[in-house]
Amino acid sequence: MSLNLIKLCVGCDSVEDLEEWIAFRLDERRRAGEPVEQFHTTRMVPTRAAELTQGGSLYWVIKGNVQCRQRLLEIRPFTDSEGIGRCHLILEPTVVRTDWQPRRAFQGWRYLKLADAPVDLGQGNAALAEMPPKLRLELAELGLL
Repeated sequence: MSLNLIKLCVGCDSVEDLEEWIAFRLDERRRAGEPVEQFHTTRMVPTRAAELTQGGSLYWVIKGNVQCRQRLLEIRPFTDSEGIGRCHLILEPTVVRTDWQPRRAFQGWRYLKLADAPVDLGQGNAALAEMPPKLRLELAELGLL
């Protein structure tokens, strides 16, 4: 069984913001002649990397709700220029929307068991996939989703 990570998506107001940011960063790397891959840098290196890269995903919390995920492809530990250990979470650039799941703020990332992860949008309530994101946010803030 695969294992997942969950993390706050700081600076994004919507899944669309995240998708635009990913496209921008990939284009920057392409123009710079760097490998075209998407990654997120984090300080702590997951000790359960093997479980995470066997089909696991990084679930993003946006505006207090898990709203989407990206598949984890690889975990690359490294030491930065100041001698601090960090790692790159190499992610599939495709963002998969999920059913919304409320989450309180936390620092860093956490492990997320498959059983506790929200299902991909469309696998649960298909009508939610058709709902405009702004309306979904308002309903979620009212506790109706």
